[in-house]
Amino acid sequence: MADKLNIIDLFAGCGGLAEGFEAAGRCRMLAAVEWERAPRDTLARRMAVRWGMPDAEDRVLRYDLQKSQTLFSGWRDDPEYGSSRGLDALIGQNKVDVVIGGPPCQAYSIAGRIRDEHGMRNDYRNYLFESYLAVIKRYRPKAFIFENVPGLLSAKPDGTPIARKIVKAFADAGWIIPADLKRCQVDMSDFGLPQKRKRLVILGLSKEVFGEKIGALHDEFYDRLLPSKHAPQTSVMEAIGDLPKLYPLVSPEKGRSHTMPGGRNVPTDHEPRFHNERDVGVFRMLAEDIKSGRNRYASTESLKRLYTELTGRESNIHKYHVLRADEPSNLIPAHLFKDGLRHIHPDPMQARSLTVREAARLQGFPDDFEFMGSKGDKYKMIGNAVPPSFSALIADALFALLSR
Repeated sequence: MADKLNIIDLFAGCGGLAEGFEAAGRCRMLAAVEWERAPRDTLARRMAVRWGMPDAEDRVLRYDLQKSQTLFSGWRDDPEYGSSRGLDALIGQNKVDVVIGGPPCQAYSIAGRIRDEHGMRNDYRNYLFESYLAVIKRYRPKAFIFENVPGLLSAKPDGTPIARKIVKAFADAGWIIPADLKRCQVDMSDFGLPQKRKRLVILGLSKEVFGEKIGALHDEFYDRLLPSKHAPQTSVMEAIGDLPKLYPLVSPEKGRSHTMPGGRNVPTDHEPRFHNERDVGVFRMLAEDIKSGRNRYASTESLKRLYTELTGRESNIHKYHVLRADEPSNLIPAHLFKDGLRHIHPDPMQARSLTVREAARLQGFPDDFEFMGSKGDKYKMIGNAVPPSFSALIADALFALLSR
């Protein structure tokens, strides 16, 4: 096998998977596709500036993957997506070794189903795996990595388990994934990520290429290669504790409630959100409650009662959560772009939610990774990403498997 894998990255976001594959030195990106502007621009810039791709603006496409035919053949003067030569021209005579990516997970997530009055049954994103499959069928890679949320295991948008449909659809096309997708579940905190993040890492293998060896290869990947990457858990403060402290202002200014970072060599995006005086007080109280060991607000019910007392509104889920200093963080979600109430800094003196850079560190992004767009865009793309520190481990394991 060649010393690098030719890859296509689908539903690429800001490039969490691509970053890990590049950092591992295991890939040559032929093309990537992402439909939202800020993450697409982030990935294109990263590929050009950090990974030396001179034509990144051409190869990182902003387009709707559901439009398969024009995605392949190219499009001109689209009012939303501009023009591109399309994937066929970008890939040319190159053999695609691996397709990576994962359709948006909101339709499968249990939290999304709770929030949606129809339980996400009518959400088009339930079937975006079909767009992923269309690319697989077109370019016939040896393997693919399909990342998604564990909620996929229980999703039944039309009454039939979506997991069963996915297994069958890929098998009918010539690629085998584990019949029991439960074996694909990992908790990334077991691999050193400073965050409790459970995800499915689904490996598909070509029947044409691997034939009867597929079962043994799946066993090798899930039972030996990935587990060999296990590492001690990393705590929140081990990940973010060296960043400058940002304290509440005695007299808040318009749009500014905390001090700004000072000193040299401070990573970008370590600026605090604005918090009103009520929230600053709540954050301080809750963080102090945890730090002191009193734990009056450690239970879900006590936090839900507090939220109702403060706002007069009720919530199915507790709205506040203080990160534990000596444990991995709770899940960093895309929802973080709306508010930071469930990601309160463990230092009561700072009395604030996470900065973009802190969220990025907990998500395994290096400090030199530059996020494009608004602050909300940045929180959202970080929460949607596959942590690069973990995707580098996937790349290593996959490269070892395909090198046999």
